[in-house]
Amino acid sequence: MTTLLALETSCDESAAAIVRQTDLGIEVLAHGISSQVEEHAQWGGVVPEIASRRHVEALPFLVEQALASSGLSMDALDAVASTVAPGLVGALMVGSITARTLAALHGLPFLGIHHLEAHLASAALGEAPPEPPYLVLLVSGGHTELIRVDLEGRMHRLGRSHDDAAGEAFDKVARLLGLSYPGGPAIQALAVAGDSSSFQLPKGRVSKPGGGYYPYDFSFSGLKTAMLRQVEACRADGAEPPWADLAASFEQVVADVLVERSLRCCRDQGLHRLVMVGGVAANRRLRALMADRGQALGVSVQIAPLAYCTDNAAMVGAAALQRLQRSTAASRLGLGVAARWPLEDADALMASPPPF
Repeated sequence: MTTLLALETSCDESAAAIVRQTDLGIEVLAHGISSQVEEHAQWGGVVPEIASRRHVEALPFLVEQALASSGLSMDALDAVASTVAPGLVGALMVGSITARTLAALHGLPFLGIHHLEAHLASAALGEAPPEPPYLVLLVSGGHTELIRVDLEGRMHRLGRSHDDAAGEAFDKVARLLGLSYPGGPAIQALAVAGDSSSFQLPKGRVSKPGGGYYPYDFSFSGLKTAMLRQVEACRADGAEPPWADLAASFEQVVADVLVERSLRCCRDQGLHRLVMVGGVAANRRLRALMADRGQALGVSVQIAPLAYCTDNAAMVGAAALQRLQRSTAASRLGLGVAARWPLEDADALMASPPPF
């Protein structure tokens, strides 16, 4: 059985987890998160410098708590992993330096993990991990992507957002509606009292240079602008905007777009399994709509456990364990961090010399 310590500091969540590969799957022995949401909420979004400082403060205690909770010492571990790309560079460095230092001190292999690969691996933390091939809808604050996962962990991106990620659109529209950060939970709570058919909002598409549209790609900037125009029109009439109806209509069109294009991609790729991961996958309207329409089309829909939808270290550990199952290769201690790095090149994070 392989047991490792994993760290996550790509944005504004400090996290540490200890995970173990068993014959039955991946077991989470300890899992802790220190959230910075309340501090960043006053700014309406993440402030990178503040995030980095809070990671420095929180991470030592999270590692100590994870070891204590699991009943293990560093000597009982087989490896250390951390997110190294993509993300906020200062934040990533805190986790990476901590992980590499622990690995060097205790003579353990270090694995630098791609953040999107970690989100994909979160599906393995459920009771019945999906068997490839399958399609993943990764939908979070920083990413909206459709990724095909094949045997041996091969990953192929088939669709993406060309501007705002869905979670980013939720945050920006929440500010427009006078709601708190993060926007997803706030809009979901307000939308419960609204009528989702009150406003006809655009389902943004991305044009191809030679004509037509990319069938699996997303664009949410036009939707954000349409929401602004609706609010301005209501105020121009001297009326208080129907906030709940606006929230429900926005939430509905985002869910419609994500479901329609994901299931179309499944159909075209001949896939019958779809997995949703990322923070926006916790949205109730999206989950229900994907399950209903997927069932009607013969597509089995799985969703990462709610506890592991948002950024966390258990998913980083799961990705590292999956890599160790496929290969004995580990990252070099000289591996740095990168704000951007394509998922298709995640294997390079184990290469010598390192890519950055």
